[in-house]
Amino acid sequence: MRQVVLDTETTGINPSEGHRIIEIGCLEIENRRLTGRSFHCYLQPDRDIEAEAIAVHGITPEFLADKPRFKDIATEFMDFIRGSELIIHNAAFDIGFINHEFRLLDESFETVANECQVLDTLALARQKHPAQKNNLNALARRYGADHRQRTYHGALLDSEILADVYLAMTGGQVGLSLHEDSDADGTGQETIQRLPSSRKKLKVVLASAEEIAAHELRLNAIDKASGSSCIWRQEKLASLL
Repeated sequence: MRQVVLDTETTGINPSEGHRIIEIGCLEIENRRLTGRSFHCYLQPDRDIEAEAIAVHGITPEFLADKPRFKDIATEFMDFIRGSELIIHNAAFDIGFINHEFRLLDESFETVANECQVLDTLALARQKHPAQKNNLNALARRYGADHRQRTYHGALLDSEILADVYLAMTGGQVGLSLHEDSDADGTGQETIQRLPSSRKKLKVVLASAEEIAAHELRLNAIDKASGSSCIWRQEKLASLL
């Protein structure tokens, strides 16, 4: 599966008030590996940036004065994300802005969801860690992805952090430590061990006919002893229905 971890920075919090995207950062994941492919750009919004937003991301109008506009990168950006599953933290915010930008170029544009699947890691985190802080900073601490030094938020850096968090949160490429070091939320910390993208794919070894037959004999014995309550048989039957 091809996935794209995505983050944006904006001039404010509401596109309906005319706020615009000023930075896009994307990282590509295939088969749970960062491929090294990315998409990153700063954008000239043709409007002021709210002071509260600058306090978060540190991007000023002066810095953006010579940067391209969204229309200049729209095709390249869509080509990069099209057909992928977008991994976004608080997806409604970023998707709302992206949809707004495309509609400014083409009023008939529907939604990014027509071109991509969208996975919201904030919703996923709330399911896994109810009643706890689940912003990106809290998750980075919880999953050991807060080792990068940063003064401001940035779309590409936050995408890299989110990629580590997502892979850890979904059970891959991590080592779990449940000893004394825990974050402020009272959860054990998982330390990320990123594997090199150049590593060989794991070899898939299928069971032989003899092994399958022996397995069926064992299930028959369990089923008989449990009064036809063998859970593996039940799960197999449910998968066929």
